[in-house]
Amino acid sequence: MLRRLAFNLWYFRSPPWDSGVSPPELLEFIREHPPGRALDIGCGSGTNAITLAKAGWQVVGVDFARRAIQLARKKARKYGVEVDFRLEDASQLKGVNGKFDLILDIGCFHGLSAAERARYRRNLERLLAEGGHFLMYAFIRQPHENMIGVTEEDLHLLEEHLLLVKREDGTERGERPSAWLHFRRK
Repeated sequence: MLRRLAFNLWYFRSPPWDSGVSPPELLEFIREHPPGRALDIGCGSGTNAITLAKAGWQVVGVDFARRAIQLARKKARKYGVEVDFRLEDASQLKGVNGKFDLILDIGCFHGLSAAERARYRRNLERLLAEGGHFLMYAFIRQPHENMIGVTEEDLHLLEEHLLLVKREDGTERGERPSAWLHFRRK
């Protein structure tokens, strides 16, 4: 409850994670794959969902921050694209159905609790089409840290149903270890 409130409040200002620019990793993916159906989990103000829609993808964007969804809908109208933006909890996704060729998560999974991550993984199994792609950007939590981030164990659990195609490690603002992860449904 407090987390949801905090995120809503951030979207009345300018959240530091909301650059308004789609990352090159997503743009590369779009260039290399034909359009299909995409789900953007933790879509925020809609930048990446709109980028996908402009490239011909049928997109559903979900976020648990009502203010973010309001901004995303406004931005989609401004750009003249159709995106189905929904108020949803990333670990529940109760109103999201069907199969997706791409599931995108930029900075959502790494902030979930262990129980929420387990539900999230079950939803990935349910929603990702056979041969579908899961692109995730996340902080990498080091063994000695107690901060948000994915662990190597989290990645191994994802690999029970997904094949890791590519991993690009880096740092966020030169400090926090992070990674772009491209998985494919087995």
